[in-house]
Amino acid sequence: MERGKLLIIGFGPGSEQHMTFRAKEAILESDSIIGYSTYVDLIRPLITKQEIVRTGMTEEVSRAQEAVRQAETGKKVAVISSGDSGVYGMAGLVYEVLIEKGWQEETGVEVEIIPGISAINSCGSLLGAPIMHDACTISLSDHLTPWELIKKRVDAAAQADFVIALYNPRSGKRTKQIVETQKILLNYRSPNTPVGLVKSAYREREHIVITDLAHMLNHEIGMLTTVIIGNNSTFIYDGKMITPRGYQRKYTLNGSDQQLKPHERLKREAEPWALHGGMEEERGEVERPLSSRMLAEEALQKLNIETKVSDKATHEKDVVFQQEDIFEFAVSPGIANKKLTPLQMMTLAEAVGEEADLEYTPDHVIKVSVKTANPNKITKRLSDVGLLLLPIGDVVNIKACDFCDGEKAESIPQVEELGQRIGGMTVPKQLNIGFNGCGMACYGAPTNDIGIIYRKKGFDLFLGAKTTGRNAHVGQLVAEGVEQERIVDLVVKVVNDYKARGLPNERFHKFFKRVQEIEGFHYREVPEQVVVDMVCGD
Repeated sequence: MERGKLLIIGFGPGSEQHMTFRAKEAILESDSIIGYSTYVDLIRPLITKQEIVRTGMTEEVSRAQEAVRQAETGKKVAVISSGDSGVYGMAGLVYEVLIEKGWQEETGVEVEIIPGISAINSCGSLLGAPIMHDACTISLSDHLTPWELIKKRVDAAAQADFVIALYNPRSGKRTKQIVETQKILLNYRSPNTPVGLVKSAYREREHIVITDLAHMLNHEIGMLTTVIIGNNSTFIYDGKMITPRGYQRKYTLNGSDQQLKPHERLKREAEPWALHGGMEEERGEVERPLSSRMLAEEALQKLNIETKVSDKATHEKDVVFQQEDIFEFAVSPGIANKKLTPLQMMTLAEAVGEEADLEYTPDHVIKVSVKTANPNKITKRLSDVGLLLLPIGDVVNIKACDFCDGEKAESIPQVEELGQRIGGMTVPKQLNIGFNGCGMACYGAPTNDIGIIYRKKGFDLFLGAKTTGRNAHVGQLVAEGVEQERIVDLVVKVVNDYKARGLPNERFHKFFKRVQEIEGFHYREVPEQVVVDMVCGD
């Protein structure tokens, strides 16, 4: 007798366009199809001459036993599940029936598990992007799992700040489970936590509601509904639920002239997730309109009166996790000045605190990384003692020598103007501009992406150095004796050209080679480097 086969098929949310090619192929090649009546109706367009076995919702064991029985007679049997057959589907149950019968993969009926799109994925796509970080699924059905155990799972997931997808949230007889689940979640999350309710995803009666944890029970929830509950970082923007990929968002100053205004990066129109940490931000930390409730709460706090006006205040003490943004920037005494005063050092330590990371870099700046919800307070203290604050990342860095401790100061006005005009400008890849105040070039200006040397009352300009690798080389000398009144405008034009035409993540020397010409300066091939065998360590 021909060996039978079990095709355990997850056909996704139900619409044919969301079925995998293999799922449709398996349905067509099967001799019989076994499934819950609703599922059979969903795949009806694919049914040809197959024998159909329909059962009710709670007859999963009977379906699995019948599927195995038919496969043992040599048939190809399709056992269908919506979503993915391995996620609250039929795959595991079919294996259990086979194991009870002593099935062995080499000699028994063949088994093929065909994956499909689970509800957490299909419903998540309709809601926006709520599953961008760690998530879990929990079925609230206690037919097969004790309710006390389910409650423990909900509690653990809530404490761990998982995005949670609730399957089988409520039926005609099971109405209390979703209510208890909401109460557990409110012990750890703000009432404002976004919640998405999706009924019949990608089917004719599809219905989508975005609400919050406090009001989720005001809407219809049934067996065809999947409930997706955001974590403490999830926010709603333009009718979509979005969970940031990381709990901690790193941000920096967006320009060297913007030292006292890091909040510009936190405006909703620029980066909306920065304004939502699962709770209302405190007044003064970000710019936002103040509601009458917020004003009332602030007034009561100033009067030292305990109040529970805000639902948030009731639960805030129980929240086990709250998003903290990481503010990163560089600090130095100045572009030309390299001397830090004791007051500046003490102020820096006090302003960023013991938990901050401080790194002194080869560029003569201190890179600071600090968790804070109030960057304004830090930047103001540092700027008040004369420190220069600079952005980090894919920006323009202006690096200059100390001009022989100020004794060769003729070109300092030009480097300071460069810093004001393009320092901190966003570019395709970090761009270093090295500036030397005399022909000795002891600060290594030609080894930077753009090198500038002040010599004989004019400026020499170098472009396209490659600082790392076996074929590292200095920049190409493209101009000598550029007048003082022209050098700044010329360099600004070069940088603007790179900003406009550079590819994402393309280093300046690669850009110069690709485009061949920048502001009239033509690229020349670097002579082939002589390969020398390294003898160190031999």
